[in-house]
Amino acid sequence: MKLSYVMLPEYPAQETIESIKLADQLGYYAAYAADETWHKDLWLLFAAAADKTSNIRFGPNLSPITLREPTLICQAAATLDELSGGRAEAVISSGNFGLLAQYGINWAKTKPLSRVKEAHQVMRTFLDEGAITFDGEFYNYSGLFTFARPVQERLPLKLGAMRGPKSFQVAGEISDGVHHALSYTRQAYEYMVDNVKIGAQRAGRDWQSLDLGAWVVFATGEDGAAAKQAARAMVGLYASSMPAEQLERNGVDPAELTEIIAAVGAGDLPKAYELTPPELAEKLSIAGTPEECAAKINSEISPTGVNHLILAITDAALVKAFSGMDLPGVLSLSEQLQLVHDKIKPALG
Repeated sequence: MKLSYVMLPEYPAQETIESIKLADQLGYYAAYAADETWHKDLWLLFAAAADKTSNIRFGPNLSPITLREPTLICQAAATLDELSGGRAEAVISSGNFGLLAQYGINWAKTKPLSRVKEAHQVMRTFLDEGAITFDGEFYNYSGLFTFARPVQERLPLKLGAMRGPKSFQVAGEISDGVHHALSYTRQAYEYMVDNVKIGAQRAGRDWQSLDLGAWVVFATGEDGAAAKQAARAMVGLYASSMPAEQLERNGVDPAELTEIIAAVGAGDLPKAYELTPPELAEKLSIAGTPEECAAKINSEISPTGVNHLILAITDAALVKAFSGMDLPGVLSLSEQLQLVHDKIKPALG
């Protein structure tokens, strides 16, 4: 199983680059980041890290085609690919519904899956050929071209998906893989993989050749209780974007999150933390000692066909940035990267 991490780029820029350098030295597959207005610009950060690393891959996870024009994502990804010597990739989707709302966009009226399918077609053409003429429902181009060209023969282009089943099926049919965020049960990942198989079979593709990623809220440390507190502080923020069907596949009644989501919507993350019982936080994260984390990954994710683990590592600095809360005993991002390498990776089945 490939092992990567995904960051919310809130840290000082130099600190972010140092964590990427460490992950590169430790053999992580990729460093991803959320491409959202709320955070620092991932493209600039990864460009700054490109010549300071050797093997680790880079890219958005994910980039919102509702806000970023697809050909401009291609331009940025191709430029990053050149800077990194062929180590860029991209995960795309409609984007964070909460962010879209702040732009006055009602995601339900954007035809999200149809728009993502068309954006993927546009991007695959533009990345592979460097030019496009296209008359679609959402995007139109007449002789558009770019001199920003990838180094890789085929820059990987993957889809982010949460709801399903059609989004997972489309990923299996057209893309280089799917990264499924915020699920923690075998049932949820078997559901994803089963639907990816349907799409892949429809297109005559080998589903096992695709990058099937589990994007999970994560915190670890020898002080397991402190790690669980860190995850708990962020669960409400992340879970507010989970559709009801996905919550149910993770053994959670959507009604349990009503007050938590209201607190998040009001910007009161400390209240959301208080409203999130520890047992709910444990359902919606992978957190605790290295042994506890490895056990959950081995029981709920590894047996399902998922081949890529993507850790949204939560540390005290991230919690402080979002909520203002101080959580003693929580390891830093770099300390957790090291501990995952030393104690969790060797224990994965």
